[in-house]
Amino acid sequence: MLEGKVAVVTGASRGIGRAVALKLASEGAAVVINYNGSADRAEEVKSEIEKNGGKAAVMQCNVSDFQACENFIKEVISEFGRLDILVNNAGITRDGLLMRMSEEDFDAVVDTNLKGTFNCIRFASRQMMKQRCGRIINLSSVSGVLGNAGQANYSASKAGVIGLTKSAARELASRGITVNAIAPGFINTEMTQDLPEKVKEGAVAQIPLGSFGEPEDIAEAAAFLASDKARYITGQVLCVDGGMAM
Repeated sequence: MLEGKVAVVTGASRGIGRAVALKLASEGAAVVINYNGSADRAEEVKSEIEKNGGKAAVMQCNVSDFQACENFIKEVISEFGRLDILVNNAGITRDGLLMRMSEEDFDAVVDTNLKGTFNCIRFASRQMMKQRCGRIINLSSVSGVLGNAGQANYSASKAGVIGLTKSAARELASRGITVNAIAPGFINTEMTQDLPEKVKEGAVAQIPLGSFGEPEDIAEAAAFLASDKARYITGQVLCVDGGMAM
């Protein structure tokens, strides 16, 4: 379905990003696995893709750094010659009550989750405009749709991703580029595994389908939005949340 396509997945060394990278590769895309920090887990994702007959590369970039993102996208184009799919998945949390939240914690989350998404779109869209085609998929969150106590910074960043998605979709549509967002609910990742059991139980009680989702649920949605089957969909927010935000 994605044969001959080149995809960049930010924050792809674990969790949702890892699942998305593996899924896009299984559909035939050459996948650039972005990470920030230790390369070990990113290399593991690359090895798994190659073991299954796919093509992948590992590239480090702190997406909150504007200049680093320009260099990163240039490196992708230099190695692969094109860029067809951008999945902005990199994200962090620094949870805390609003009245106690530090400026540092607020800025760190917004810089990575929102500014990082802008940075990557800013530079990837240049190549996509030259090609007159492209798929941009931004990871928002149910917290960005509904808000969440103790996550003012995270919710604000993910709500911002939705606004950025809609604006970018309007700007880039004339060049054949679609821009959509996925808003995951509670997904079984390392981030949610660390939650106290009482918090998990309370979360499940809010989910009409009665369980957490899996990273692969998000990966399937991303693969659809990246494909030609979604060619007439842009500026949309797909909630993959078990019904939380309906």
